[in-house]
Amino acid sequence: MKIIDIKSWNRKEHFEFFSSMASPYFGITTEVDCTKAYENAKENGHSFFAHYLHKSMIAVNSVEELKLRIVDHQIASFEKINAGATIGRPDGTFGFAYVNFFSDFESFNNELQNQIYEVLNSTGLRLHGDNIKKDLIRHSTIPWNSFTGLLHPTNFDKTESVPKITFGKFYVRDKRKYLPVSVEAHHGLVDGLHLGKYLNEFQNQLEML
Repeated sequence: MKIIDIKSWNRKEHFEFFSSMASPYFGITTEVDCTKAYENAKENGHSFFAHYLHKSMIAVNSVEELKLRIVDHQIASFEKINAGATIGRPDGTFGFAYVNFFSDFESFNNELQNQIYEVLNSTGLRLHGDNIKKDLIRHSTIPWNSFTGLLHPTNFDKTESVPKITFGKFYVRDKRKYLPVSVEAHHGLVDGLHLGKYLNEFQNQLEML
């Protein structure tokens, strides 16, 4: 973790302006073409969820602004961002998972599957301090429906700086599969340009094996 000198930071005015607002968060809801990613996952016997979550994390870690967090009233840049995810249980509840990021899919998927096992064999949210961790992106999935808009719960804590990414159920249009994606971030740290970089790289990753 590296602390940024706010006085000489080129985002100083942006950060102070948006941080003064009651809700400094902004987001975008869009879609990515997941046709090839779905085919690749199925051909290799992988979970489609695991496949696109890993691709999303590669994209997240390629955008420096998505690694910025507010820590003890300072701006910190993390070297690596890990995955927070919600995992559903058969009884209709869900638990939180914290998955260490690895650039290779096999290592990442092993971590993910271990976390899924632990969630399925537990009860409650499984916070384990994950609600105060900063070195992660909070991912959620709504696998039952596609969506064109999304609203997250918030306590309007202006120091909350962990971005949120939510995926929906993919749908078919003109014989192509599209995955709904919602991204929300603290505007003092992240601009639309940076969300665009994430989405572009996420799309690029979905096209790869």
